[in-house]
Amino acid sequence: MDKGLEKQYRERKRRIADAISLKIPDRVPTEIGFDYFPAKYAGLPFEVAFYDYDKWLAAYKETVIYLQPDALFYQGSYTPGLALELLDPKPFRWPGHGVGPDSSHQFIEGEWMKADEYDAFLGDHADFLLRRHLPRVIGAMAPLEKLPDFMGLGYGHFAGMALAEALAQPEIADAIETVIKAGREMARWRTKMNDFKQEITDVGCPVNFAGMVQAPFDAVSDFLRGMQGAMLDMFRQPDKLIQATEKILSRTLKTISDFPPPTEEDNRIFIPLHRGSDGFMSLKQFEKFYWPGLKSVVLALVDAGYVPGIFFEGNWTARLEYLLELPKGRVLGHFDSTDIYKAKEILGGHMCIRGNVPSSLLETGTTDDVKGYCKTLIDVVGKDGGLIVCPRSSMDAAKPENLKAMIDFTREYGVYN
Repeated sequence: MDKGLEKQYRERKRRIADAISLKIPDRVPTEIGFDYFPAKYAGLPFEVAFYDYDKWLAAYKETVIYLQPDALFYQGSYTPGLALELLDPKPFRWPGHGVGPDSSHQFIEGEWMKADEYDAFLGDHADFLLRRHLPRVIGAMAPLEKLPDFMGLGYGHFAGMALAEALAQPEIADAIETVIKAGREMARWRTKMNDFKQEITDVGCPVNFAGMVQAPFDAVSDFLRGMQGAMLDMFRQPDKLIQATEKILSRTLKTISDFPPPTEEDNRIFIPLHRGSDGFMSLKQFEKFYWPGLKSVVLALVDAGYVPGIFFEGNWTARLEYLLELPKGRVLGHFDSTDIYKAKEILGGHMCIRGNVPSSLLETGTTDDVKGYCKTLIDVVGKDGGLIVCPRSSMDAAKPENLKAMIDFTREYGVYN
């Protein structure tokens, strides 16, 4: 890396780290997750992010150099379209496949675990995953529902022969071959993305993303029961729902314990939150079903030396007091439509706040509008440190000049005396 860019990289890393640990940096830092904006900026359809890695990554790098944020919180690594086409995931649509080539991807709600299948999930989890869940969710894996119950195969060479015969069924063999092809494409893509992360580092921009975990309730609601199913289960079978979240929590804690030791370059774990906000459940339900699992995950990450970067999607204003139970100066909170000034009032001096320039302002406002919003944000939320400026949520359709104004104004105005 060029010595001047290496110095810039180190300064940016320190600026972000100081803000998170509630030290006062030289100035308010900026951090961005670009979503599909690089394609818009380069005049390309969004589908290049899935189907033309070289064009997508070149556009991404060009965008980083143009905007000069202090950091990215991921490097734009969308799953390869060819692998997705081979696997045929039912809950996912992506640009050029299920939605238009210039549309953002979409997640499709589904009841991928039935209301009467909690015992199967809580019992032989591997069997549930292989013969029930994946055949419903992944089109290419539908034939796996015909696999025998592995516990019924017996042991020794008899079990081996029975399994071999089961796997040799034409439909199952074809499914396995398709999955292997998708896996090879994923491996090729992952190598390219790892190399690209170094390219972004080499132009002086840190990438603050070492992995992702979920709140246990969200895992049930997002990927198993669907929102409707999970909400009904809070009333109809709350004990089963809690057992499921506890099982997922146990698995998540094991995953965290297996993480490699964090480094200065890779120490941020992303936690996107979906169903715990004000509009989805009461505070009583939040305390019973959601908060215990989320809090345990965050504490485990902190104990392992990582920085949990939590995206509080939606409005968390009524839940801000709970966040005081998390370790001081060890967690980054990205707030969406939460009252960010109330967040500063409650969490100031306890948690670094990340946010929250509205996407609507970046898409439809003027550069003066953006500067005015950022000025108030810096004056109030940035007082005495603990602020990282970034867009509130997706910025696919933002005006390039507005994003540039957000970053440049913060750099020039957000200086601490």
